[in-house]
Amino acid sequence: MPESRPRNGQTLAERAAFVREQARWIRKRALRMVFDARQGHPGGDLSATDALAALYFDVMRYDPADPRWAGRDRFILSKGHATGALYSTLALAGFFPQEELTTYMQPLSRLNGHPNRNKIPGVETNTGPLGHGMPVAVGIAIAAQIDKADYRTFIITGDGELQEGSNWEAAMTAGHRKLSSLTLIVDRNRLQQGAGTEDTVGLDPLDDKFRAFGWDVVEVDGHDIEALLPLLDGSIRHDKPLCIIANTVKGKGISFMENKASWHHGVPNAEQYEQAMKELDA
Repeated sequence: MPESRPRNGQTLAERAAFVREQARWIRKRALRMVFDARQGHPGGDLSATDALAALYFDVMRYDPADPRWAGRDRFILSKGHATGALYSTLALAGFFPQEELTTYMQPLSRLNGHPNRNKIPGVETNTGPLGHGMPVAVGIAIAAQIDKADYRTFIITGDGELQEGSNWEAAMTAGHRKLSSLTLIVDRNRLQQGAGTEDTVGLDPLDDKFRAFGWDVVEVDGHDIEALLPLLDGSIRHDKPLCIIANTVKGKGISFMENKASWHHGVPNAEQYEQAMKELDA
């Protein structure tokens, strides 16, 4: 893996260490939100956290004081149910006060179960119904191509979400137009609500599918920050859209949640919560 360009003179290892600490905070805060609200999607929150932390705390260009700044990089969380991780990331990045995270899922809170661009700064588009984020991201990348703008567009999808046909229409268009500013991260934890992806509607060989649609494809350990950063930061150039298949663990970091479909949508009891927080601190 080629070494990434330095950030403020930091080595790749130093950058990764910083991102890793942000990811630890995000995981703990997201779990607390789910525990306090008594609802949420902790399994998918925890599998996507490392990619979110890498994007927001090393890779993307944005200004929390001016969320609609025209030069910003765009990010879409297509698996819109993973709001515990997304809201924690946005708050840590400064888009709104961290204290507001205590309102998660409460009546009249703007931090509801799916992100709303009309309420929450830093959210590019409303997501929740699966398969909607990719078409929007492709449209944004097409706009950048037409305008000759230099911003980049990033999207995280769930792997089960790729069973929605709208993703493949968007992927075909992105490949045809050679949208090199578009990067897709597939949160490949191989579990969806109630079962494994390959037991529901099989996706493999997922890499070959995207290549057939005209994408560059890389597989990576989705929890290996040092491997993720050079793939995301633009130091490796592409003339096609890039699909990063991030092999992840649902419920990452919590022993009783890891690789359990039942934690797609579940809430820990008090004893489980205490154990989980200790494990995330380890």
